[in-house]
Amino acid sequence: MSHHQHDRNFDAIADHFAKKVYGGLKGQIRLAVLSHDISQTVKILTKKLNRPLRVLDVGAGLAQISLGLAQQGHHCTINDISGNLLNMARQNAFDLGIDTVNLRFIHCPYQQLSKKITGEQFDLILCHAVLEWLDKPEDIMGFFDDHLHPDGALSLCFYNPASKIYRNLVMGNFHHLNTPKPADNKSLTPNHPVEPTKVSDWLNRHHYTIRLKSGIRNFSDYTPLKRGGLANTEDVIAMELKYSRQEPFCRMGRYLHIIATKDDE
Repeated sequence: MSHHQHDRNFDAIADHFAKKVYGGLKGQIRLAVLSHDISQTVKILTKKLNRPLRVLDVGAGLAQISLGLAQQGHHCTINDISGNLLNMARQNAFDLGIDTVNLRFIHCPYQQLSKKITGEQFDLILCHAVLEWLDKPEDIMGFFDDHLHPDGALSLCFYNPASKIYRNLVMGNFHHLNTPKPADNKSLTPNHPVEPTKVSDWLNRHHYTIRLKSGIRNFSDYTPLKRGGLANTEDVIAMELKYSRQEPFCRMGRYLHIIATKDDE
């Protein structure tokens, strides 16, 4: 049995996924921090290469970030294991009026993607909230090695397991820590997230240098009482952005974002 058959596929709950992940403030914060981080990298790469970038979005979901880059004229390949999510991304692209010349959609697990993009390398690879749903997450590093251009950048976003523990402590949900709930096919909280130290170790062993670290939802998920500025969406997003890269707050994000580049050989 192939490893991808054990990877999480959100086909059956695509609408639920779209609503829960991006339908509210949590999704707005996620997109704001990712867009802020990636925009700086895109500027650097575009200036260095002096041409539109070739972007690969692995496990893209609704593909908001890569669609935004396509709107800027970059060439984006958008991939997901879920056909339903990929169709939603196609519809989003149509609604935004994005030139299809800048877009390519590929429906398959990432393990089969190499056969469809044989020999291709990309200036920017996006892999957001994918690691925690893979049966063999470390294996994807070999895929990055094969398809990231030597002068390119990897944008890797993944769930922070410490955040789940900390939130349950803050909320007093000690029973969730003492007796974890079994896997739920409708849950969007990963049961087996990857430790940040492991991710850093994988990057190091595959000869990547981390250029940027940030936390996504560093404080807003830990506040049961929406008082003061917490009641204002714009204020919350502004403060999340302000502290997204600052130590020690960035380590407490529900998701962690890393931008890494290949080491010079």
